[in-house]
Amino acid sequence: MNASSPAPDAPAPSVLGSLLGDSPALAVLADRKPTVTEQTQAAYEALYSASHPLPPALLHTLASVVAAQQGSSALLGWHLSQVDDRDLFDELIAGTTPADPLLAALVAYVDTVSVSPALATAEDQQALAAAGAGPDLVVLIGQLVAFESYLIRLVAGLSALDEATAPSTASVSPASADRPDPTDRAGASAPTAASLPAVDRVPRSRGRTGDRSPLTSTGRSRPTAFTREFLDWEPWVDAPAEDELTAAQVESFASKATTGSAYFRLIARTPGVTLARSTLDNAVFTSREGLDKGERELAAAVSSKVNDCVYCASVHARKAVQRTRREADVDRMLAIELDRDADWVAADVTALAEGQDDRWTVLIETAARLAALVPQFDREDAARLRGLSLTDLEIVDHIASTAFFGWANRLMLTLGEPSWPETEDPA
Repeated sequence: MNASSPAPDAPAPSVLGSLLGDSPALAVLADRKPTVTEQTQAAYEALYSASHPLPPALLHTLASVVAAQQGSSALLGWHLSQVDDRDLFDELIAGTTPADPLLAALVAYVDTVSVSPALATAEDQQALAAAGAGPDLVVLIGQLVAFESYLIRLVAGLSALDEATAPSTASVSPASADRPDPTDRAGASAPTAASLPAVDRVPRSRGRTGDRSPLTSTGRSRPTAFTREFLDWEPWVDAPAEDELTAAQVESFASKATTGSAYFRLIARTPGVTLARSTLDNAVFTSREGLDKGERELAAAVSSKVNDCVYCASVHARKAVQRTRREADVDRMLAIELDRDADWVAADVTALAEGQDDRWTVLIETAARLAALVPQFDREDAARLRGLSLTDLEIVDHIASTAFFGWANRLMLTLGEPSWPETEDPA
């Protein structure tokens, strides 16, 4: 090629590469678990580059609200850079209700999925439908907020691992240097140079309590406490019937479930996102190398406790016991009652480790800190994991397993509810 020939276009950096830069922790993930980074990017593109009922700039604005609510200055800056006019973001953060009824309903839904997913109700979905939000749009917004919740935790965890790796005199990475005080959900104490705005939005769900009523909205029996028993799940949003699914929708969850699953038929309304999500799920939890699979399931169960997701906890606590044979320890964690505020956000997530041995105390506490509404996982947490003689790959697995359930819990909690399996009538 002569000097005057144009250079070929370089591939655009991934969202993780843009946020984390030359990150050693990201390099470990990309090298040893490449499907995780590839499918994170695929989900991002399916949300923000594919054709949707809402324009990309509005989707980025809603994602900016989630980043502010969950204390991620890195994701806040990223999404605001994709918005031409940030006036709407400023109004939403200040607590203004949009004049458009549909947008007002969607923003209220964003608040619930982001901050208080366990407080979602069937009535919330009815309010969305009354405002004109069809099932495809509802699932899209749920996926967007849930994906961002995963991404926020993955970035926070990998950034903290990088900080723990760097010499103590080195500056911290840009993605986490301006992380707010985790006890300040408004982000008001973040450094001035990259302050998160004070979040004055009041979720419509504030003041509710997590639903432990004995019946679902359709009258079926529901679990009133955490359990390792098998549960069913029923949607509040219409899922396509099995014979209505397109080939792309079936493919989007074929690696996870059959078409008999109402949950997967429902989230298949966003097939591109769901395909990436299904592939990412398998890459995080079923790969042979890395952290013990039972301890990955433990991290998923811990996240589910923090987010108060009875259904997800039942599945992954059961898998944790199957793989570790530590039934009493898993049940002890499930039985812990967490004190919660008016948004149902847990005050002391590390209480979940009460009575555990040294290794599981660290695993449970660090997963709980990462799963918190504003992730609290920091370089000291990464150092504690290293103190267990975990490799960087094993720590990255622990981070990814917890982060993924920032996504999974929010969908299960806001699109439907758990129920006990129906038994056949003996007659």
